[in-house]
Amino acid sequence: MDNSRVHKGLFILLLILLIATVVIALTKGAASIELSIVVKTLINGPANDTTSRIIWQLRFPRVLTSVVAGAILAVSGMVYQALFRNPMADPYVLGISSGGAFGVSIAAYFGLLGAAGGIWKIPIAAFVGAFGSATLILLLANRSRGNQTTLLLFGVALNFLLSALMTLFMFLNRSQLQSILQWSMGSFATASWQKVAIITSIAIFSLIPILFFTRELDILLTDESSALSMGVEINKVRTILLLFTTLATSVTVSFCGVIGFVGLMVPHIMRLIVGPRHKRLFIFSLVGGALITLLSDTIARLIVAPSELPVGIITSIAGSPLFFFLVFNSRKRSSV
Repeated sequence: MDNSRVHKGLFILLLILLIATVVIALTKGAASIELSIVVKTLINGPANDTTSRIIWQLRFPRVLTSVVAGAILAVSGMVYQALFRNPMADPYVLGISSGGAFGVSIAAYFGLLGAAGGIWKIPIAAFVGAFGSATLILLLANRSRGNQTTLLLFGVALNFLLSALMTLFMFLNRSQLQSILQWSMGSFATASWQKVAIITSIAIFSLIPILFFTRELDILLTDESSALSMGVEINKVRTILLLFTTLATSVTVSFCGVIGFVGLMVPHIMRLIVGPRHKRLFIFSLVGGALITLLSDTIARLIVAPSELPVGIITSIAGSPLFFFLVFNSRKRSSV
């Protein structure tokens, strides 16, 4: 059977699952709404009644934010795994997401998130922190010459350090305690149409250029000498891709908090389905990340309803077994 036809069918199936999950997520919550009413409300557009306000002002922005955030995290994980030639690379595992959250928490502590500059101050602070973490990781990757264990241990250590510092700022700045706690655990509870517009625009700006580097990502999975012989400017490509992925990751962290393991799980699952070629993997990771994150958020809203769990708890529970499996596999290969 033609692989391209199989992949096309699988992609259509993923899209159908994503659309179905979006509709189901709009029906579920503290107040359940019948499917027919949700569809009718979406067709008729915003109105002044309670049901319309719940769907259009609360649930729909949240659903769209989780979809875009999941797509960003999955594609970012795919890129980081190629850049660092490490199957366990992921914005969360490497400490890049924690770097973004730390940037926001330190800006909040020093009062740099005031009214002047508006909502854009949060993504800027997150980008500074995330890019600082990503730069440290890239420098270490160059110095360790692809040693996966060293890179992984450094990422884990950086994650612990930044998490500890964020906890410190929570106690030093109790007025911002709830906000910093949200960033450290991940949540879509504060989603709004303004945030949807910002995160979507930055996702488009950051992720589309990655499509033009899928060939380079394929080549980067080989050794550096092979990449150089094929005309790939390794440092230039790494810098460009690091900038775009870190920008996308940081805006996700700034509005949604630290959501772990999406960037680890989704690319691995999609590689099993479509193979390692990044042009196809990009598209499947985009949709798969949106689906996994939306499912996780829907579960987080329902499992202890009417309260809700941070979405990062659900994704971490789902992703941790895969992480342990990859670590075990890596140790097994290195001992052979």
